[in-house]
Parts: sequence; structure tokens; C-alpha cells
Amino acid sequence: MKFLVFCFTLLFLSCTASKQKKATSYTSKNVTVKEVSPHVYQHISFLQTKSFGMVGCNGMIIIDNNEAIVFDTAIDDNTSEELINIISNQLNCKIKAVVATHFHSDCLGGLEAFHKVGIPSYAKDLTIELAKEKGSAVPQNGIENDYQFTIGTQKVEARYFGEGHTKDNIIGYFPSEATMFGGCLIKEMNAGKGNLEDANVKDWPETIRKIKLAYPDVKTIIPGHGKVGDQGLLDYTITLFQE
Repeated sequence: MKFLVFCFTLLFLSCTASKQKKATSYTSKNVTVKEVSPHVYQHISFLQTKSFGMVGCNGMIIIDNNEAIVFDTAIDDNTSEELINIISNQLNCKIKAVVATHFHSDCLGGLEAFHKVGIPSYAKDLTIELAKEKGSAVPQNGIENDYQFTIGTQKVEARYFGEGHTKDNIIGYFPSEATMFGGCLIKEMNAGKGNLEDANVKDWPETIRKIKLAYPDVKTIIPGHGKVGDQGLLDYTITLFQE
């Protein structure tokens, strides 16, 4: 009897430990890469701003069969080099593409680090135009409104739904795990409105409604800044900017 109790106790502790397993995380001096789901990671780097102080900036990494795609660079070239090293050496993946979700520096500030090692970059056509006007690093390949990548055996989408945080903002979507990278178009729960310098506040709620209609089954959303959430982030963003 004592032996049976002992066996059941071990089984319980094993199941509990499995449920409490922490997500894998890799950290360098300036950037952190955190597991969100089996094929999705969030990368976080920090940008010093005049208006908001030190701001954590998110991006998304999708991996499959030792290949990866990155949505948004880290905040600068040096930090992006660290990010590339983590993906290459810790996740053991070859980066097939990097996608800038809009023209601000928290999306493409580290683009040259990717170009330096031969990683092709993508962005909406308008993002390329705006990057040229701003004199920042310029993505190499244009996307009109949507584009589908293949990473390993998985499909990954980049799509434009309308103006919001900027006129060129796009989102990334990984259908296999119903995971979205909303970038700065989607706010974390209880966030403020943030940087509105290039925003279209009037159109912002309608743009998010279009995203909701296109992806009714989305489970996980990585915003441009802050904590990962679920569909509630879409509803919160609509409410935040609804007139």
C-alpha cells in the first residue's frame, strides 16, 4: 500500500512539474528571446525615448525545421547582431527573412545587421518609401498588401489592413499556432495611446475591426510593446481609440 501511495505521489509531482514548466528564454546583454509557443518566440529590446523614457520593444520569431522568420528588428544594429546570434546559435535556425512592420526605428533600426549577413528584408511598399524619406535603413523587398512566406513546412502571413499607429503598419500571422504579431498597431492591455506623431486615430478602430474579422480564431497576440495577450488586446485597442 505504501508503495502504491509512493508511486501515485511521484506521478502527481511529475505531472505538476510538467504543467509548471517555464518557457525557454535566452538573454544577451541587450536583448531577450522568450518562448511563446513551440514555434513562436518574442524578442524584446529597449529603446530610450524622450517622451516615454526607456521602452521595451517587441518582435516575433517563428521557427520550423531549423528555419526562422523575424518580424521587426531589435532597436539598433548592435542589438540586432545579438538577436541574430541567439537565433542562429541558441535556436539553431537559419533566418530566411526579416519583416519590418512599419517605418519607425523600433521596427527597422537594426536592419543593416540583417543585410550584413545576407538576410533579405521585407516591408510594405509604403514603408520603403517612408524609410527613404526619413533617411533610415531601407527594406529590400516590397509588399503591396499581403505576402505569404514559407518557413520550414509552415506558412506565415504579412498583411496590411489599414492605417492606425502609422499609415503603413502591417501585422504578421502564424496560422498553425493562431499567433499574431500586431506590432505598434495593437496595444497591450491597459496601455496608453503612446506615440501618435504619425497616427491616424480616426481610422485605427476600423483597422482593428478588419483584423478581428480576418482572424476570428487568433489565440495569442504579441503587441509592439508590453505583455503578450489574447483577442482582448484587439477589443482594448478598439475601445482606446473609439471616438
